[in-house]
Amino acid sequence: MKKKYKKHKKYKKLTYNDRKIIEQMTAEKKNPREIAVVTDVCIQTMYRELKKGRNEDGIYKAEIAQKALFS
Repeated sequence: MKKKYKKHKKYKKLTYNDRKIIEQMTAEKKNPREIAVVTDVCIQTMYRELKKGRNEDGIYKAEIAQKALFS
């Protein structure tokens, strides 16, 4: 019996609108897996995004994540 492997998703660049969705969903206490499904990215991408966009209080903000692209 052959093992079935998950296919990796094709790379998707998150938009500012995606980041606003992430901000809203994190405020609603959704878990990273749920957010990854909605934004159509892999779970590892979501964890990196959540880490990149945190403010000093640990809350995800779309503006912070967007600015991190240009720094």
